[in-house]
Amino acid sequence: MKKDRIVVRLLPAVIAGLFSGTAGAAGFQLLEQNASGIGNAYAGTAAVAQDASTIFFNPAGMTMLPGRNFAAGVDAVRPSAQFSNNGSIAAAGRPAGGNGGDAGDWALIPHGYLSWQLTPALFVGVGVGAPFGLATEYDPTWVGRFQAVKSEIKSINLNPSVAWKVNDKVSLGLGINYQRLEAELTSKASLGPTGEIDAKIEGDDDSWGWNAGALFQVSPSTRVGVAYRSAIKYTLEGNANFGRTGVALIDAALNANPAVANGPIKADIKMPDSFTISVAQQLTDRWEMLGDLSWTGWSKIQSLQIYRTSGALLTKEELQWRDTLRLSFGGNYKMSDQWKLRFGIAFDQSPVGDQYRAPRLPDNDRTWLSVGAQFKPSKTAALDFGYAYLWVKEGSINNNQGSQLTKGLLLGNYDNDVHILGVQYSQSF
Repeated sequence: MKKDRIVVRLLPAVIAGLFSGTAGAAGFQLLEQNASGIGNAYAGTAAVAQDASTIFFNPAGMTMLPGRNFAAGVDAVRPSAQFSNNGSIAAAGRPAGGNGGDAGDWALIPHGYLSWQLTPALFVGVGVGAPFGLATEYDPTWVGRFQAVKSEIKSINLNPSVAWKVNDKVSLGLGINYQRLEAELTSKASLGPTGEIDAKIEGDDDSWGWNAGALFQVSPSTRVGVAYRSAIKYTLEGNANFGRTGVALIDAALNANPAVANGPIKADIKMPDSFTISVAQQLTDRWEMLGDLSWTGWSKIQSLQIYRTSGALLTKEELQWRDTLRLSFGGNYKMSDQWKLRFGIAFDQSPVGDQYRAPRLPDNDRTWLSVGAQFKPSKTAALDFGYAYLWVKEGSINNNQGSQLTKGLLLGNYDNDVHILGVQYSQSF
């Protein structure tokens, strides 16, 4: 019998209650590292350097922020994932069940940044955010419960950085990333006509990565930024836990079955790297246009393999993810010294192909439509608001996870979308 839950313990002392939902870029990557970028659909991320959140998107942008700078905010994310059944079959001997309801729910993603100018050419900073996240949960009696019930991934990223202003046209930046991951995956395990039990796997790990960027002031009105974030490899360690029925005879048989034995596990997973090139163009005193092209190396995730520490394979799930591109375009209109309006549109490829779409992440290509505003109560303070609606292309699913006997067949379609609301306060000193 198979798994189904990975829990990777977060750093609760750093950000208590951090909760990362399915949103942002496709897959389970989260672009929500600030609220000031939401209104532009995160166009121009590596070039704008408008506040201290540039530490995450391009650390070289700190050279555009003299003195000391602070930015903090929170994004509220509401994904929706609704399955429509078209001939699904539960595991052998078990009743079919319903469609699972809406698998999405609200999630909060906080973020914060500080930067300091040490000399005319040297800048340092630190940021904290959640670069990866996933949250889906179905009704526990739905037809696909033997493949997934609850899926949750949380992350935290601490990002100390340094930037050097080479000259008036070129700046370079480098950051170190300490990242910790938490995930929780649950499902039901079928006992055939006898019944079904809960199944879970728990584990945790933390790891290190890096990010770098460069900023080029091509002309007084044109700025180009490039940024790279490294892949990060985890070895999750924890425990497999399987429920019992409460019936003595059945539970005695389960206790003697090594396939459903409780015990320690481990799993290797490599989070993707990404590369972004951005442009910020000042057209007039009031109009600014922004553009982004980014690549994410999701093809590093081809399968999820979980082993017992004895070396025995507990479960393997084929994913076959592919690399993705994201293209975004946005603009700002300065109404006055206090008010600025934002808009943006983006197209985001999904790493999930039709053949391997699964209920834990029933993802597909998405289109962003975004609006936002900035209010400056003073020359040194800013309050940003943003809203984005993400239309996700309808996706079909035909998945038995390798065993229709124990996992059933999930056959149908997914109708998904995402709402994102964000607010951020920035201050320079």
